[in-house]
Amino acid sequence: MLERAVELAERGRGTTHPNPVVGAVVARGDEVVGEGWHERKGGPHAEVVALEAAGEAARGATLYVTLEPCLMCVGALVHARIKDVVYGAAEPKSGALVSTVRGAELPGLNHRFEVTGGVLEAECRDLIQQFFRERRSSR
Repeated sequence: MLERAVELAERGRGTTHPNPVVGAVVARGDEVVGEGWHERKGGPHAEVVALEAAGEAARGATLYVTLEPCLMCVGALVHARIKDVVYGAAEPKSGALVSTVRGAELPGLNHRFEVTGGVLEAECRDLIQQFFRERRSSR
């Protein structure tokens, strides 16, 4: 499923500046119930788009995302009652699962989910690195 998230992330290339390209898939087993990507600057993040597409089917599902979610997206994952999150590349500046804060473990949350990071890490990291190379060359 993370391979599909990488494909989706590519759809945002050139439209998300200054944000990186990100793709997300919500799945129940082998069935995709929602997917999305960060489509444009100022628009909803890929995780939120995928959760909205999945609707109630997100409850108990797995989210696959190319980049470690931010704290806002962690909140959306808690509210959607996602069961598992699988991400590709860590986000050292704003990642909120392991990098800057363990957002899914904050006291007071009424839902928890399992986290697996580093899946297809090289491919997902390449998406981000390519985005920043393009950004630097356009200056």
